[in-house]
Amino acid sequence: MRRLGSVQQKVPCVFLTDVREEASRKRDCQPFQVIATECVNPVALEASVHCALATEKLDGTCCYVTLYKGQPHLWARLDRKPNKQAEKRFKKYQHAHKSSKGFIWNVEEDFKTVPDAWIPAHGVKHHNGHPVPDEHGHIPGWVPVEKDNKQYCWHSSVVEPELGAALVLRPAPDEDDLLELAALPMADLQEQTLELIGTNVNGNPYGLGSKKQPFHCLVPHGSVRVRDPPPVDFRQLTSWFQESPEGRVEGIVWHCNDGMLVKIHRHHLGLRWPDGDTRLGSTPVVVRLDGTPDAFSDSKDLLASLVAVKGRRFRRLQDVHLEP
Repeated sequence: MRRLGSVQQKVPCVFLTDVREEASRKRDCQPFQVIATECVNPVALEASVHCALATEKLDGTCCYVTLYKGQPHLWARLDRKPNKQAEKRFKKYQHAHKSSKGFIWNVEEDFKTVPDAWIPAHGVKHHNGHPVPDEHGHIPGWVPVEKDNKQYCWHSSVVEPELGAALVLRPAPDEDDLLELAALPMADLQEQTLELIGTNVNGNPYGLGSKKQPFHCLVPHGSVRVRDPPPVDFRQLTSWFQESPEGRVEGIVWHCNDGMLVKIHRHHLGLRWPDGDTRLGSTPVVVRLDGTPDAFSDSKDLLASLVAVKGRRFRRLQDVHLEP
């Protein structure tokens, strides 16, 4: 049974969406804006979203822990995308038919190459042995994070392969409204998806670290619960994001009892993000490192810096500053 919060596919909006011909608030150079209507998505209703668990949608990049060369390993999200010719053909078809349904792909020829170790995400459909693109023309997947790959240097900064550990941010188990930074065994994270957040990810909305001393960590999906979430109602959700201290989040992901995930993003409602201090960045945090300091001192990266502040409590997550 897959753990709560495993994000392998694109998560649909909890409301039906529409497309406006205006510049996107979320993506630069995107000439259209995807907005939510006031109609709840039928897939959300079928999954009993009104009884679902509401968790904070995190603003970073998606990661996955699974085996690589026989050991638990961190993988980065890498969607296989069409080449320029195929993408042009796909968009022309979408424009003519107002849908991607019926478009025929040649998976062997239409898509950019990916590293040999790339794997498709769970749930990707296959045809004749090949993974099939989703309605956006992408094939969600993963690639193992290698230390010598500069493209994934911030992913590498939160793991210590020699120690088999990763730096994880999660709610403290023994105190409400407290986060903890912990070095967890990679084996304990196996088959989970997590969000990499920090200084050099997505514009750093949580205000972590600095240019001189970057700071990144992994947050397990589904781990940060939304307290007293509003009903799944367009107007009530919009008011909650604008007025509630708990609403200083990028969005909400609902985890339904049947495993279905649905979400709402501030941009779906025409709201800014980030908009001042964030709920996560303003939450108190304590640094807890199990094991001996000597073991972590052997680390060449982030875990070694954390030894100096082991046991320390910070008033806000964004106040965590590590000495080089």
